[in-house]
Amino acid sequence: MSDLLERLRGRGWRMTAQRRVVAEVLDGEHVHLTADEVLARATARLPEISRATVYNTLGELVTLGEVTEVTTDGRAKRYDPNAHRPHHHLVCSRCGAIRDVHPDGDPLADLPASERFGFTVSGVEMTYRGLCPDCS
Repeated sequence: MSDLLERLRGRGWRMTAQRRVVAEVLDGEHVHLTADEVLARATARLPEISRATVYNTLGELVTLGEVTEVTTDGRAKRYDPNAHRPHHHLVCSRCGAIRDVHPDGDPLADLPASERFGFTVSGVEMTYRGLCPDCS
């Protein structure tokens, strides 16, 4: 069983066939699909699944904190099931491929007090950009 499915079962989330397919499509370490990509893959597995069901399920998963919405290019939101392990993203500037990265160190500690302007900083979202091996 996938990590996402295990977490959802542990929460007692009602696992319909449609919800299960969406969760299965999202499962993986470097998965960052748009809603339309989730819909296409879910439809391939379960042809009767509707667009509304996919979008509603994605919204529920985000609300539950089991999936995060990621926007790296100012366009389509992408859905990241790796919500429970802190990470950043490495994005290809040409094709838009996204990889999860786990650099050493604490980025919160790297922000000096003089640059916090009185904020109580609670999180960091970093995006590294470059060209993937296929685009280099």
